[in-house]
Amino acid sequence: MPADVASQIQGLGDLIREASSRGTAPVDQWDPPYCGDIGLEIDAQGDWYYQNSVISRHALVKLFARVLRCEKDGKHYLVTPSEKVDVAVADAPFLAVEMQVDGSGADQRLTFRTNIDDIVVADADHPLLFREEKRSGGLKPYVRVRGRLYARLTRSVYFDLVELVETTEVSDQDGFSVVSCGTTFPIVDCDADTFFKFDV
Repeated sequence: MPADVASQIQGLGDLIREASSRGTAPVDQWDPPYCGDIGLEIDAQGDWYYQNSVISRHALVKLFARVLRCEKDGKHYLVTPSEKVDVAVADAPFLAVEMQVDGSGADQRLTFRTNIDDIVVADADHPLLFREEKRSGGLKPYVRVRGRLYARLTRSVYFDLVELVETTEVSDQDGFSVVSCGTTFPIVDCDADTFFKFDV
């Protein structure tokens, strides 16, 4: 990353560090003025960029993620008490890179770790979602991290999840579902060929 870009992104990091406390910042409570597009992006693989240069410092990415917000229109922003700037997100802002399974049956508990080290337990407040890609006919699986922010399951995690799938009757037809923390997450309108085809 060029020195001038590095200093600019470090300066933004310093502002965010001052604005947020330890843990996730209360971004939904802040209503700062919109300050435009400064060139922040998250690609489909979860890599962050600033003015077309990858942000390689993991600690800085984690800091930015603490003040990331998705609004009702689906657009993402970095938000501090004093400013709001665009973040272009190609897919989901995070990736679920690891899954732990505890218990079985109705007592099964699925815990995910994201690429920014958030720990998310799939439950009623953090549902698993499956989006069909019309282009490829495959599925993209997601888990809600917080607010309107989601993590897309990586291929290896999705394949681990497939092993836990149960057959469920949905609208008088056989479908698929996954259970975690007593909540059943149906995969509706999906045949076996679609379900077992992962779309990256």
